[in-house]
Amino acid sequence: MNFTYSPGPTNTSNNVMLARAKNFTNPDLDPNFFEQYKSICENLQKIFKTKNHIIILSGEGIIGLEACCACLTEKNDNVLVISNGVFGKGFKDLVELYDGNVTLFESPNNAPFSMEDFKTFLQSNNNFKYATLVHCDTPSSMLNPIHEICTLLKSYNILTVVDMVASLGGSPVNVDDSKIDIALCASQKCFSTPPGLTFLSISKDAINTIENRKSKIPTYYMNFLNYLSYYEKKWFPYTMPISDLNGLETSINNILNEGLENVLMRHKKISTSLLKALKENNIQSFLPESCSSETVSTILLEENIKTSDILTYVKEKYNILLSGSFDFLKDKVIRIGHMGENARYEKIITVLSALESAFSYFYKREINLVKSFNKYYNETK
Repeated sequence: MNFTYSPGPTNTSNNVMLARAKNFTNPDLDPNFFEQYKSICENLQKIFKTKNHIIILSGEGIIGLEACCACLTEKNDNVLVISNGVFGKGFKDLVELYDGNVTLFESPNNAPFSMEDFKTFLQSNNNFKYATLVHCDTPSSMLNPIHEICTLLKSYNILTVVDMVASLGGSPVNVDDSKIDIALCASQKCFSTPPGLTFLSISKDAINTIENRKSKIPTYYMNFLNYLSYYEKKWFPYTMPISDLNGLETSINNILNEGLENVLMRHKKISTSLLKALKENNIQSFLPESCSSETVSTILLEENIKTSDILTYVKEKYNILLSGSFDFLKDKVIRIGHMGENARYEKIITVLSALESAFSYFYKREINLVKSFNKYYNETK
C-alpha cells in the first residue's frame, strides 16, 4: 500500500481505524447514539471555536458546499464569490445551479487579497445575500485572511460561507471571533479519517435566513433545517453512518487530547521548516511563506521537469504517493499534504528523503532537503 502524502485524504491513525471497525448499534433507535452524536458536535465546537449549531452530513466535503448553496440560494439572489484559486471560483457553479446571480471578486492566483481593494469594492457593491470564500485553496496552498474578510462582510450584513476543508485542525480558526455564518470542513484532511463526512457550524443569522425563504428548499438530503432539532425529536432525516462517526469521534479526541494549540503548532513548525528548506536548496515554492497554508506546500518545478517524472520516481522507488495539481497549475507543481496525521516529524522526513533523491536525480545537482529541514525544525520552538 502507498504511503499517502497528498493534500488529502491523509494517513489515518490506528485507533481511528479500530474505532471504525467496532460493532455498532442501530442509530435510528438507540438513545445512546443521540448522546454520542451530541457529544461529537460539542467537541467539534471546541475546534471550530464556536457556540453555533453543528451539523454532520454523510458525504464527502463537496456535499457541504452544495448544501450551503441549496439552502441559502433562491432564484435571482445576488451572491458574491471571492476567489484567488481553483476552489474559490468553484462556488460559482454551485450558486448558479440554484439560480443565483454571481458576482466574482477575483485576485491573482499567486497573491493574497488586497484588503484595501476589497474595502473599496464593497463600498459600491454590497447588495449580496451571502458571500463564499475558501480558507485554504489546496491546488495552490493559498491561505486567505478569513478573519479580516468575514468581519468586513458582516459589517454590511452579508452572510459568509467559508470552506475550511483543508484548514480546520491545521490552521488557526476562530469562527465566532471572525463572525463566520457557515464554516465547512470534512473528515479526510486535517482530521485524518477516511472520506465520507462533512461537518459544519451554522449561525443563528444563517438559520433565520433559511427559515424565512420565500421558496421551498430544493433538496431533502441536504436541507439543514432537517438536522436542527435531532436531539429533541430523537430523529435524523436518514440513518446516520455510525462507523464513520465512530472514527471521527476518535480523531477529534486525538486532537483535543494532544491539545488544539499543540496540534496547530505542530503544523506550523513543519510548514515553516519545509518552506525554508526548499528556499535554501534553490527549490521554488509557488507561494511565499506569508500566504502559504500550514497544511499543504506547493513546489514549482523547473521548466524542463515534468510533474509526472517526480511523482512516478517517488512512487516507484519509495512507494510514496504525492500529488500534482490542476487548472492553472497542471503539470507545473507537486504538492505535499502535511496535514493531520501527516504533520508528524517522522513522516515528513521520510517524504523529504524521497524528494531529496528525486530532485538530485532530475535537477542534476546536490540537494540536501533533510539536512536543511532538520536545521530549521530544531531552531523552531
